[in-house]
Amino acid sequence: MTAKILAGSATFVVGLLLWLFAGDVEIPVFTLTKVGVVLMVVGALEICYGLYSGISRGDAHGTGDR
Repeated sequence: MTAKILAGSATFVVGLLLWLFAGDVEIPVFTLTKVGVVLMVVGALEICYGLYSGISRGDAHGTGDR
């Protein structure tokens, strides 16, 4: 559970940094701000899944991630 939450948090933070600070960077195929939004959504979903998997197993101490 803890590893999923940490990975989701890292993904969310990277997406947030891209969204906030990469607006001036021009890439022909896509914009980095949109990539940042997608990464924030994926990170938030991963955090929610980590919380859900920990709660559904009845894991109060975070040791259910095996």
